[in-house]
Amino acid sequence: MQIIKLNATDSTNNYLKQLLMDTALEDFCVVVTNHQTKGKGQMGAEWVSEKGKNLTFSVLKKEPSIVLPRRFLLSILVSLSIIKTLEAYSVPKLAIKWPNDILSDHHKISGILIENIIKSNKIDFSVIGIGLNVNQKLFKGLPKVTSLKSILGMTLDKDELLHKLIENLQIYFKLYTEKGEGIINAEYETYLFRKDKPSTFELPDKTLITGIIRGVTDAGKLCVQMEDATKEFDLKELKLLY
Repeated sequence: MQIIKLNATDSTNNYLKQLLMDTALEDFCVVVTNHQTKGKGQMGAEWVSEKGKNLTFSVLKKEPSIVLPRRFLLSILVSLSIIKTLEAYSVPKLAIKWPNDILSDHHKISGILIENIIKSNKIDFSVIGIGLNVNQKLFKGLPKVTSLKSILGMTLDKDELLHKLIENLQIYFKLYTEKGEGIINAEYETYLFRKDKPSTFELPDKTLITGIIRGVTDAGKLCVQMEDATKEFDLKELKLLY
């Protein structure tokens, strides 16, 4: 396993993308840092992490064999890999909040940011950024965020956790290659947060609506059953309130 360890960097995703331009890297090459100064989440949100306390890293996946219209499969595979890793530590009430926030008992414990490099209308490389709250206890101004230490009451070995997570990533990509996406999609939906439960959502204009999450489309849109019909929403079109 090729692991590149940094003391600090602005973003492990950016570092790995830059490294890829002039260096031959192995499949599942990892860049991990003690301190990420400009970590990013979905839609440009800032990912704040206390120095040395958490796992902030990026993984390179070469030619993931996923067509562009189905690129949401990458989020599914990564989310399930994190879930399986955390289940081995007996983390309770795990769920995936669409599209790919990992929750434990309604509190966010991990986030994902995937950036794809496209060539000839195909995904040539995927740079998979993962932030996992491990040993940080305080998250000022973030009441719905937690960590493994807060949940389990003990300090965890980050290196051990990292290796287990990469192993699960390899397992899930192999499972997808051998068995196809049907089994992967079905497993993802068993963990989908608030599935089949009445929920409140906020639209971009701050209007509140109610509906029931029924699943996710092949393109990664959220299917919400409204009073009159089932509608599909993209990430920027809907925010789940909980």
